[in-house]
Amino acid sequence: MRQPTRILLVDDQALFRGAIAALLANQPDMEVVGEAENGLVGVEQARALRPDLVILDVEMPVMNGVEAVRLIREQVIDVKVIMLTVSDVEDHVIAALRNGAHGYLLKDLRPEQLYDMIRSVMRNETPISPAVAGRLLREIRQAPEQRVTSPAVPPDPSVTRRELEILRLVAEGLSNKEIARRLVITEGTVKNHVHNALEKLHVDNRIQAAAYVIRQGLGTPGRVTHPDER
Repeated sequence: MRQPTRILLVDDQALFRGAIAALLANQPDMEVVGEAENGLVGVEQARALRPDLVILDVEMPVMNGVEAVRLIREQVIDVKVIMLTVSDVEDHVIAALRNGAHGYLLKDLRPEQLYDMIRSVMRNETPISPAVAGRLLREIRQAPEQRVTSPAVPPDPSVTRRELEILRLVAEGLSNKEIARRLVITEGTVKNHVHNALEKLHVDNRIQAAAYVIRQGLGTPGRVTHPDER
């Protein structure tokens, strides 16, 4: 039987940590192995406990989550980190992703969504709350030269029209479920296309991929231009 995902919770609100721990205790494939009240203690606990996943708040005393995720990713090999916060400040999102976060979620999500996001991270996906993704990508469109760095490597010529179509919808802030509904395909198919596109574009997450599509002019309203057609 597969071992449960070992999780470290880092949040300065004890009541919130306790609520999340209680929720995760009901999931047979998840186990909370530790808690920390700030980023500095979180880094120390991550080194000591070697969890599979750290769920990390952004705004905390002593050391915030943006700095903590950088240190955790530097010091603990193979650990995954999800930011779970009330902050949708664009600078926090960009800095967290640049520092190695595997996902960025807002605290208004439902328990079932949190479970799904945790499992998706362990499948090497990059979950980002739709509201955060939409806001960040709108900013990228408005001032691309100041936003998330796009890849310097040109896209693999095997990127398909369908993959680019899906990335354009990601750039509009749509979730995988919303993209599946619009294109009349399964959510699993959307996830596969996104995963393949990330590898071909040589980027780490869907935000970077969507930013690339916007900057390169590959996505236009109502139509996606394939590199072969340019």
